Amino acid sequence: MTGPGWPLNVPVLSDGVVTLRAHTPADVDRALEMAQDPEFVRWTAVPTPHSRSMSEQFALEVVPKNWNDGVAMCWAIEFEGRYAGNVDVRGKGVLADIGFGLHPDCRGHGVMTAAVALAIDHAFVEAGKEAVQWHAHVGNLGSLRVAHACGFRLHGTQPDLLLERGRILDGWTGSIRFGDAPVPRTTWRESTLRTDRFTLRPLRTADAPRIVEACTDPSTRHFLSHLPEPYGPADALAYIHDAWWKAAIGRNETWAIADGDDRLLGTINVMGLDDPAGGVGEIGYWTHPDARRQGVMTEAARAVVDHAFDPDGLDRRRLAIVAAEGNTGSRRIAESLGFAHYGTEHGTARLADGTVTDHHLHERLR
Repeated sequence: MTGPGWPLNVPVLSDGVVTLRAHTPADVDRALEMAQDPEFVRWTAVPTPHSRSMSEQFALEVVPKNWNDGVAMCWAIEFEGRYAGNVDVRGKGVLADIGFGLHPDCRGHGVMTAAVALAIDHAFVEAGKEAVQWHAHVGNLGSLRVAHACGFRLHGTQPDLLLERGRILDGWTGSIRFGDAPVPRTTWRESTLRTDRFTLRPLRTADAPRIVEACTDPSTRHFLSHLPEPYGPADALAYIHDAWWKAAIGRNETWAIADGDDRLLGTINVMGLDDPAGGVGEIGYWTHPDARRQGVMTEAARAVVDHAFDPDGLDRRRLAIVAAEGNTGSRRIAESLGFAHYGTEHGTARLADGTVTDHHLHERLR
């Protein structure tokens, strides 16, 4: 004897603010708006161009069939009395994966985090799932924030993971198991600092052109010989996405140094925040060519050092700065911030011209 079919086999889940329920014909128009949203198209495999009949077919034919066949549990998300998106737990056995998408006018309110938490709890407690996998395009910051907030273990980047609309894409991956606490596993390292002249904020995709300018400058490249050659927009985006990922796993915190017009003047980061020794970190930085010799990095670095030593900030007890022989500007910044030179590593700095020189080591204790 089989149980009731769709929509009666769709459990209604709610935390009092966000509700998961079966789709209805009234959802179709807003589902179409979501499917045509440029950000939704960018990060999902939704067919494009997308018609109303496609949204109707998905909500009222594909979703019901998947529920009835036991291959996926896809709920409509309801928020403030309106359709807000979908969350979909896919897979027949004990291993599943999750996908989700949100209408643009419901973003920024914690809706998807709540929806995923409800779906995951049901998948484990009622549907017998033992593990749920998450993946997203590299660079899908919104999806990464949801996975982090819901307690997924963030594994890393898998090359060539996704095939969507004829494109092979790298993916971020994570998973959560039955019994795992549904809370963040790491501290997302992200903050905004202000100095007299500048704002230090997280990197944005809009910073990419200025990053390209800085990383194609010969002086920058001389000391950062690991930079790709040639260096283009895709490399700048990869740098930004890597900074986001390392912030999410609690390894590094990276700031863009921005002027009053929000123009990027350089970047600075504290690395190694997840070091098993605890309480240590290494500062790295570079300055855009048109912002050099104006005290930009010294002012920004002073704010970062203060934040790093602050018990309410990064709570570090020791910071290090490493500078190659010949990088006079970097060494002067270290000295001006009270970092003491404590040693030299010989022959460990490879420069862009292929030569090898020394690294000078500086440290400061709280």
